[in-house]
Amino acid sequence: MSLGIAPLIYFYVKSITTSNFKFEKKYWWHFIPILVLIIFRFFIFFYDSNQSGFHETQNGVLKISLDETIINPLLVFLSFAQMLLYLVFTFQLFYNYRKKIQEYFSNIYKLELNWILSFLIAFTALFLYSSLQDVIGSLIIDLKYEQRWWLNIFMALVVLFVGIKGYFTDTSKLNTISFSFSPNPESIPKTNEETTIISKIDIEKVSNFMSLKKPYLNPDLNLSDLAELLQMNRAKLSQTINSGFNKNFNDFVNEYRVNTFKEKLQLGEHKQLSLLGIAFDCGFNSKATFNRVFKKITHTSPSEFLNSHIK
Repeated sequence: MSLGIAPLIYFYVKSITTSNFKFEKKYWWHFIPILVLIIFRFFIFFYDSNQSGFHETQNGVLKISLDETIINPLLVFLSFAQMLLYLVFTFQLFYNYRKKIQEYFSNIYKLELNWILSFLIAFTALFLYSSLQDVIGSLIIDLKYEQRWWLNIFMALVVLFVGIKGYFTDTSKLNTISFSFSPNPESIPKTNEETTIISKIDIEKVSNFMSLKKPYLNPDLNLSDLAELLQMNRAKLSQTINSGFNKNFNDFVNEYRVNTFKEKLQLGEHKQLSLLGIAFDCGFNSKATFNRVFKKITHTSPSEFLNSHIK
């Protein structure tokens, strides 16, 4: 099972963080080690079961001389290396996903999938402890079942947690978009002078549209929506925001929301509405996102800003 669970965790996370994910034939290569082991174990069972005396001992010559002596020790190192490698790939996959949603969505709280990160951290901790336990049990002192049983319980709870949480989490938004986009080579200017002129025009176009039309008030605004409103190529808009404003899409939109929130405080709207109510009017869709973004931009909390800047 240890050879199978490593790629299973990787593809589980990949299936959630990749839009329109489909398990392709080439992915079966990841499961060759577990398939080879299963075939090998069936082979030695059928071979040993046909030898005399097998039914009395339930152990045969290949099981004792080959599997127990050579294969099992190798599996300890192989499964450890494989699990460690796949966990690194899975963490990398997850953090790349985090970066991608910041380039596409303006409100990402419900799409951050923090429960996956919690699962990966908990599973990694249990895996490392399990490896330490195996080393102690093999080289120092023989650990009895009473000393090992709790690890199985906590591992089961971690797996149940991610299964239940994943089942009830709505990731349908991710199935409607594609994160993989790049500028059309034919639309890229060929001289530095043309690039500078077009970039300035695009930057001014985006800036004016954001100030006048206020699309950021829509809490579901994403990169495709804004590109459609601006009648711009999605890749070109992303490039304009990243290069022209030195921000990712998420920070770019939320800065407008924070500035609008501060303007509303100056107008005294906090006397009629709660701070969270004003934040929702500015395009935020959760208290957690609002507090985090506001502190990131202003280096203070909304209530502290109100008390220190608004009279």
